[in-house]
Formats: sequence, C-alpha cells, structure tokens
Amino acid sequence: MSVLKRRPKNRQPKVYAFIDSQNLNLGVQKVGWKMNWRVFREYLEKEFNVAKAFMFIGYMAENESLYEHMHELGYLIALKQTVDLSAADKENDEHKPTIKGNIDADLVLYAMKEMPNYDKAIIVSGDGDFVSLIEYLEQQGKLLHIMTPNWQYSSLLKPWEKYIIRIDQMRSKLAYKDRPRRNKNPKKN
Repeated sequence: MSVLKRRPKNRQPKVYAFIDSQNLNLGVQKVGWKMNWRVFREYLEKEFNVAKAFMFIGYMAENESLYEHMHELGYLIALKQTVDLSAADKENDEHKPTIKGNIDADLVLYAMKEMPNYDKAIIVSGDGDFVSLIEYLEQQGKLLHIMTPNWQYSSLLKPWEKYIIRIDQMRSKLAYKDRPRRNKNPKKN
C-alpha cells in the first residue's frame, strides 16, 4: 500500500525573494528617500512569509562591512564581480555609475536553481531584463509578486501589472529615518 504525502491545507507557501539591490537602491533614491534594509527584510518576512531573501550586488572591496551588515539583517548576499567603466565614456552620461556589477544573469540563475526549494517567488526590480524569468515563473505557478522601486519600471513589465507592488508607495513604512543622537555625557550647568 502506498501512502500519499499531502501538503497540509494550512501550510503557508515557502517564498523566496530575489532582489536586484542596485535597481532597488537607486530606484528609491531617485524618488527622494533611502531604504531601511532591516525594516524591508522584516516586511518581506511578515507580509509574504519570505524564508530566504537573496540580494544580488556588485562586489567592491571597500563595502565588505556593508555586505556583512546586510547578511546580519537576514539577506543572503550574492556578490558579482564588478567592472570599472570610468574610463569608457565620460562625455555622454555623467549620471551612469562608473562601477558596474551586472547581476541579471546571476539573479535568473539563482531563481532557477532554487526553484525546487520554494513555492512562490518575489522578484524585486523594475528592470525589464527579467521578463523571461517572470514569464516562466508565472507559467509554473510560482510568481507571487514583482516589487518595483517606483512608478518608473520597465514597460516590458506591463503584462504583469496584477503582480506589481510599488515600493515607493510604502515609503512611510520602509524609509530610513535619521534619529538625532543623544549625548551620553550632557554638560552639567
């Protein structure tokens, strides 16, 4: 006699998030604020049951402490080798970053390699380069959401608008707020 294993009805799906850190970081800064990374990780866990949040970021030696801090906050950091573009084309666009770590292929690869381990995926990026991945995840019934930094996401994502959550609309929850520091040794009068 064979015993069928059934998923309990009340079991929440296991959700993984795949985060294009540069797209997210620059996208929220473009609309005037900075992300509170601790609160964002807590939000992903609380709102969507995100078990693993993979953060894809270009590696720069001077940012080692940042990568360690992000790991301590609960992100799984996937570092990508960077290329210095500063000498390439200074005349055309001074707003482009001079250091580039193209993480797109890595994000897609991780999402595909990890697919047997999650029930649903959240793609955090407004980049149209992920359309093939998004289309495939939807076909497999694994796409939960696409979280875009702001309203200026790629027009290639329009067919998936029902999945889109705009992070800029959660600024009050997710923005980093500077707090005045208290002086530990106040002057006595």
